[in-house]
Parts: sequence; structure tokens; C-alpha cells
Amino acid sequence: MLASKEPEGEFAQAGNLKIHYHEFGSGYPLICIHGAGPGATGWSNFKGNVEDLARHFHTLLIDMPQYGRSDKPVIKVSRQSYLANSIRDFMDSLGIKKAHIIGNSMGGQAGLKLAIDYPEKVDRLVVIGSGAIKAGSIFQPMPLEAIRNIGNYYKGEGPTLAKMREVLESLVYDRTRITDDLVQERFAASNHPELVELFGRQPAGPQDDLYTELPNLKAKTLIVWGQDDRAGALDVGLLMLRRLPDARMHIFSKCGHWAHVEHRAEFDRLVLQFFIADGA
Repeated sequence: MLASKEPEGEFAQAGNLKIHYHEFGSGYPLICIHGAGPGATGWSNFKGNVEDLARHFHTLLIDMPQYGRSDKPVIKVSRQSYLANSIRDFMDSLGIKKAHIIGNSMGGQAGLKLAIDYPEKVDRLVVIGSGAIKAGSIFQPMPLEAIRNIGNYYKGEGPTLAKMREVLESLVYDRTRITDDLVQERFAASNHPELVELFGRQPAGPQDDLYTELPNLKAKTLIVWGQDDRAGALDVGLLMLRRLPDARMHIFSKCGHWAHVEHRAEFDRLVLQFFIADGA
């Protein structure tokens, strides 16, 4: 059983960035990329899934640039492209020629861009609530509730515990999952002076609309969505399903933006079956 306390982890020099990561298990590489919510890290997003995943794969949880213990550059170019390049450099630094990818939210968008720009790097791809298309939604009012909350987090008086609870509760279906300990943990991770300065002064960076690029993605892709996701509109996921050449979609009922958390055991079985099918 994995300890709940975050291990120390390792660092890789990815181009001009220092990237922090954790690794577990052995075998074929699987890289997990967290979302862009304040205080998110590879460990905080995927620590509940590691035990299942690491039984089958060499599982790496990375902190994206600007998050966790990784370097915190100002990103002025396309965010998806910047992150895709960083993940490619991370893989190269560890000698990983090709890997499966799981990405939550913005992490999934980075995985999509990686698979589009560097198809030789991505075997199979799982994206969780990753709204890679800037299409309006007929299901939910725009901008989505969780996106508004994340956008406001560093504004005004800056980070507060109340704002963090509001962000986290908008990411799940079952709000009882958002404990005081979780709020405190994510608040502490988000309230570092360097982050307050970075996100308070500088927007997160421009984001691409991947609508025209998705048909170029060759990797087999599993789209995972929560029916009650308030950070990624479900109909955007359905449009992605139509645009991607080799995709399938799984929708969890009574589920928000964190399908891998709210339906952990079923999610783990689903993605492992997807990765292992046909000898992948």
C-alpha cells in the first residue's frame, strides 16, 4: 500500500527546465500529467491511482512547469505547445523513446499536443475532461464554473482557503470528498510567493484551439469524462470523439472533473484494459 505522504521524488533536466517527478513500478513507461488547478501536482492528482498502474507499468508522475517543485517559467507562447515540448524534453532526458500518456484536464491537452507534434513519442493516450476545443457548450453556461473559479483564484486579495475550497468543490460531483486536509494541502502548494507573483502578475499563457489539429493525431485515444463535469463541457468531449481518427469515449455518471479520483477503481481498470489490449 502506498504511503499517503508525498515521497521526495527526483529531478530531470528537460531542455532549460528542471522537472520534478515521481516514479513507481517497472516495465513499459506510463507518464501521468496533472491538470492546471492551483496547487496541483503529479502526486496530488494521481497518488490514488499509482498502486494499480505501477503493477503493470513504469509509472511516472510529473509536475508540469509552473507547478509543484518544477521550474516556474513565464509562458508567453501557446501553453499546449510549451508543455508538449517540455514533456518531450523530459522523456529524452530519461531516455524514454515512447510512452503511454494519461492527462487530466490541461495535462490531457498537453498529451494531445505531444501526440500531434511528436507522434513517435506517444503510444496510447488517455485524456480526462480535457477540453481541447474552444467550442461553446449547449449543455452548460460558458465560461464553466470551475474555470471561472480557477481564473479568479490569484486575483484580488490573492489565494485564500475559501477560494481553494470553492475551486476544489467545483471539480467534483460529491463535495464531501473535499476535506479540510485536502483544502489545506492544495492551498499550501498554491500559496508559494513565487506562484502568487507568477500567476498574479502574468496570465497562464495563450491556449490553442486544437480543433483543426485533432484529425492529425494517430495514437489510439481514450476520452474519459464525467457527466457532471463543471470544468470541461461534455459536448466538447463528444466533438473531440468525432474529430479524432482512433478514439473511444467513456462517460462516468455522478462524476465531475476528477473521474480518476471519484471512480478510481473503475477508472484504473478501464485504462489498464485500454493500455494492455492487443498487446499494447
